[in-house]
Amino acid sequence: MQKVLGEQVTLELEASMVYLQMSIQLDDQDLPGMTRWMRAQSEEEQVHAAKFIQHCVDRGFAPQIGDIAAPKVSGSRPLDFFKAALAHEEKVSESIRNIYRTAQSEGDLDVLPLLNWFIDEQVEEEASISEIIGRLEIVGDSGSGLLSIDNALGSRHPDITAESE
Repeated sequence: MQKVLGEQVTLELEASMVYLQMSIQLDDQDLPGMTRWMRAQSEEEQVHAAKFIQHCVDRGFAPQIGDIAAPKVSGSRPLDFFKAALAHEEKVSESIRNIYRTAQSEGDLDVLPLLNWFIDEQVEEEASISEIIGRLEIVGDSGSGLLSIDNALGSRHPDITAESE
């Protein structure tokens, strides 16, 4: 369990870096709302890593953060970035499910409440990003539609305190 939990810490931090990179690329396209959304998501992923770290420390072991490569984000359109975000969230979701399977096989009941929280969180994450993708597909190349979505996404505020509870 220590190994897989440590790997999850690294994966959460990697996710943070991916979102940060996408925020930079969206900022370069003068889309402040999407930039803000991606930066908030980056911060949220750091909180997720902290939740795993705290769980490990509370159980008497310190996870080791693994290597994190520079994020590679391909594409140039907002739709490309949100599809990449969804793919990364799906990767994180599968990793959490695998940790859950490991916990079950090892009889580690102590980690299950944390994993249940993360499973619920990942369902929300994937649904939220899927909705954004759907809206971006509807507006296509419409500049006014894209700016409307950008404006809506700009209203997101990171909820760090609620996430860390």
